Amino acid sequence: MSIITPGFVAVVMGSDSDLAVMKDAAEALAQFGIETEIRVLSAHRVPEALAAYIKDAEVRGCRAFIAGAGVAAALPGTVAAHTALPVIGVPLTSSQSAAGGLDAILSIVQMPPGVPVATVGLNSAKNAGILAAEILGAGDEKIRAAVQAYKDTMRSDLLAKDKKLQDIGYKKYLEGKA
Repeated sequence: MSIITPGFVAVVMGSDSDLAVMKDAAEALAQFGIETEIRVLSAHRVPEALAAYIKDAEVRGCRAFIAGAGVAAALPGTVAAHTALPVIGVPLTSSQSAAGGLDAILSIVQMPPGVPVATVGLNSAKNAGILAAEILGAGDEKIRAAVQAYKDTMRSDLLAKDKKLQDIGYKKYLEGKA
């Protein structure tokens, strides 16, 4: 799809091992014609480089940030501390997590007053991309129309599946999915 809007959404993660999940945000944004920049910048290991990137991204036209992190999940909050742009946090599962990702969810959800971070579900980078598009769409009719078309397609696809299920019954429906 061609680029609909000027600017971009920055997708940031603390480790390259997060890329397998975080790519879903970039793919979702591409559906709506929104450019992305993807960076690996840890809030703990390279805090100065992260802060410099946030300021540079703002100057170059960044319109929102999506930050994915697991365990302590400080990245989304650190990004939010350095910008007045919207920040969407993606809590990630981690092999180091004793809580299976709940620790990351709580770290991102429990931001102090004045430093909000929108939070999507565990490993839900696709929803973060869609949410970023909805936020940008509040001020851009083309993006809003693209998001609405996506949702309309989702609705019609689901209704078609329901019709098929009603027509052939659940046993044949499941056989067709196997």
